[in-house]
Amino acid sequence: MLTDRTRPARIRYAGTRIRLTEGQAHLLPSAAVADGMTAARFSVLSPGTERRHLRATYGPDGSRDAGYMTFGGDMMAGWRLAAAPHGAAFDASAEGVLAAPPGTRAQAAALARFQQLAVLGLDRLPGLAGLDEVVLVGSGPVALGCALELYRRGATRVRVLTSRPDPLISRVPGVECVAAVAQGSADVVVDTAGTPRRAADLLTKGGVLGLLGTPDPVSQLSALDLHRAGWTVVGMHELVAGPACYQDAYTTAAAWLSWHLDPSLVDGWCRIVPGEAAPAVYGTLDGPGRPTEPVVIFSWEVP
Repeated sequence: MLTDRTRPARIRYAGTRIRLTEGQAHLLPSAAVADGMTAARFSVLSPGTERRHLRATYGPDGSRDAGYMTFGGDMMAGWRLAAAPHGAAFDASAEGVLAAPPGTRAQAAALARFQQLAVLGLDRLPGLAGLDEVVLVGSGPVALGCALELYRRGATRVRVLTSRPDPLISRVPGVECVAAVAQGSADVVVDTAGTPRRAADLLTKGGVLGLLGTPDPVSQLSALDLHRAGWTVVGMHELVAGPACYQDAYTTAAAWLSWHLDPSLVDGWCRIVPGEAAPAVYGTLDGPGRPTEPVVIFSWEVP
């Protein structure tokens, strides 16, 4: 359970650009940026989270602002990233706002947000002495961040279970994309897709299951199955470690991406699209037209 000691303060924002209503995304007009607020330059799409938000909007009271992470400022001084809706101006001085190292490019700043989840989550996962035995379920941005973090920690072989043909996560050094993993064959499985039952089926007796992707609220794991198989199940939510670790983990990821990976490789995992195209992108999230790049970044003009 997230308590007041682990949950960051709500960040003040204004000028949301995307509103979700009855399963569709709608573009809202831009607004002037109020004094003391930082204008949005970019915002980051989280496909799994926002698909759930879209489904939750059916019904008379389901309309909601859309967004996962928005950032403003500039590259040279260091981007400021906030859990604020797409395109919204925000209070960059608030607790919980992340600071990218000066000089971090926009693509690396966005990708580091997903690697940050793995930096914090993998620290909680037992059984990682054999990094090369990890199986990842999923190939989206959370999986990409986890694969990169495993590589940073020294893994030379990580299997990624995915149904996508030629997924871009395969460009992470050491990643092997597979269409199937034998049931009961993996010692450590990290679910990045919010499908814990599917991931658990891959575990050996006594294996470790890490929940890095947010599970669907209706997902279930049988306590009897856990008991009989001797599984260890670890929630890998980023805020469990507390706010003191939050910025440090992000800085670690952003600096490593900037200084240890070829920028063209990072760029290849990201797609920057005009914010005005966001409703069209939302319309592809459940279909074959979804962008092949794991990290989608909306670009917003400053009013």
